[in-house]
Amino acid sequence: MANFGRLVTAMVTPFDEQLQVSEEQLEALVEHLIEGMRCDSLVVCGTTGESPTLTDSEKSGLFESVVRLVRGRAKVIAGTGSYDTAHTIHLTEAAEKAGADGVLLVAPYYNRPSQEGLYQHFKAVAQSTRLPIMLYNIPSRCGINVDTATTLRLAREFPNIVASKEAHSDLDHITTLVSQGPEHFRVYCGDDSLTLPFLSIGAYGVVSVAGHIVGAQIKSMIEAYADDRPAEARRLHQMLFPVFRGMFHCPNRVPNPAAVKHALNVSGIPVGGLRLPMVPVNEAEGRFIEELLQSHQV
Repeated sequence: MANFGRLVTAMVTPFDEQLQVSEEQLEALVEHLIEGMRCDSLVVCGTTGESPTLTDSEKSGLFESVVRLVRGRAKVIAGTGSYDTAHTIHLTEAAEKAGADGVLLVAPYYNRPSQEGLYQHFKAVAQSTRLPIMLYNIPSRCGINVDTATTLRLAREFPNIVASKEAHSDLDHITTLVSQGPEHFRVYCGDDSLTLPFLSIGAYGVVSVAGHIVGAQIKSMIEAYADDRPAEARRLHQMLFPVFRGMFHCPNRVPNPAAVKHALNVSGIPVGGLRLPMVPVNEAEGRFIEELLQSHQV
């Protein structure tokens, strides 16, 4: 069984003033996430990492750099999914060559394949690699839901499909995956604010955005629940909830990762700006984030 741990953070991609990948800032960010935020795994080149705006060369370079910088202290999960199966396999091969510990495969977006198309897509990638695979189901962004029957079929047939990141609020869906999935398969929450509810019905951990700034507290919340201390887990959830929501609603809905990049920049972890079509937070949004961090002593 692949062990990605309980707290997985979907890492932003740090850019310099010319919006080129910054190796110097990348090293500082990796240290912050592992040593400061207690992350068990890092997702590199996921959507939070602005993967749609990164070239294949930049992605391969980031896979290699993060593997080197992590030095075995955490798992490295490469975001290699796309809406093109052949391209997904190509990126997965690059991740395997770079020494990544696993890959994150988002459901093909925009072209909205059938459930059989989803199965065939993930099957082709699973058969092309030895790496452990975490599926990624986010219907609001992809325009399609990976049905429980499809996920379970894949998990039962392919031992290297070991997890699914589920970014929605359908607790019936999660309950079905947890109760009917094979022993080697784990379910991860894909929305910070739903972490504790997901844990309560059997999810294993979270793939987090807020882990950039409150990762240590999130880890403590998960550990409290796993150690049969639900009251402490609830207390931490309630304390963290404004931060969870604030990273996406500040005060209006802000597309990820604009808010978390601003939070990191003002917290002394420089990660630069965003590539178009993403834009930085405006003045009011930035002020909201800064006040939120101050009020929660982040």
